Amino acid sequence: MTATFLRRLYFTIVALFLAAPLIVVAGVSVNARQELTFPPKGFSLAWYGQIFADPEWRLALIHSVTLAVCSAAIAVAIALPLAWFLWRRIAPWANIFQVLGLAPFILPPVITALGFLTFWATVGLFGQFFTAIISHAIFFVTLPLVTLSLGFASIDRSLVEAAATMGADDRTVLKTVVLPLILPYLVSGYAFAFVLSLNEYIVAYMTIGFTTETLPIKIFNALRYGYTPTMASVSVFFVAVAALVFGSIAKFGDIRRLLGAMSSEGN
Repeated sequence: MTATFLRRLYFTIVALFLAAPLIVVAGVSVNARQELTFPPKGFSLAWYGQIFADPEWRLALIHSVTLAVCSAAIAVAIALPLAWFLWRRIAPWANIFQVLGLAPFILPPVITALGFLTFWATVGLFGQFFTAIISHAIFFVTLPLVTLSLGFASIDRSLVEAAATMGADDRTVLKTVVLPLILPYLVSGYAFAFVLSLNEYIVAYMTIGFTTETLPIKIFNALRYGYTPTMASVSVFFVAVAALVFGSIAKFGDIRRLLGAMSSEGN
């Protein structure tokens, strides 16, 4: 009884410790006064409305969503044929492409961002919005590559062999057998890349500077003029979007297999 109580107490303290920053930020975001104070002085949701009502914050939100939607789509478009190629093992040197696909996310973000900055400045395209989209797609391609690789690894190869025996070519096998089986992994990879792109600051700043403001860049720009609860409300908005996306993946997808866990049925 004592051991159970102590274990629950320990996990409660750890949970409160991890949740403390979010609790403080959430409290600040509903402050009735235009200042960053906790506990909040009064209660107001006006700062959440400010994200959509203020033209500058609304434009930054549009830029962030556009960046996340497009870069995640390109990342999946790169990762899907690469994961398919790696799964089929067409060539003995296929693992080289896997290393290249994992490299952008393994390196420190600052190093990767400096690489993008150098490249886009060299070709004379620094500050263009599409450079941030391409850079984010390359930076986050690791996420859909990992989830899709897990998806391909879960496929029973006898199904593919049976389809080939029935006369299906590679395109037909991919369309009718493989894609339906890996669809949850494809959606999950897109969701992971979308959420992280939405919150990413360093790579976006290094590729577009202040020429186009995303929400993270807007927050840092706004800090030069003082602190407002709008910044806190944007942070809570980020957390809410991430919780919604990852919660949906956990509810409608097999989160254990997405994390690489072995099915208990196989044990």
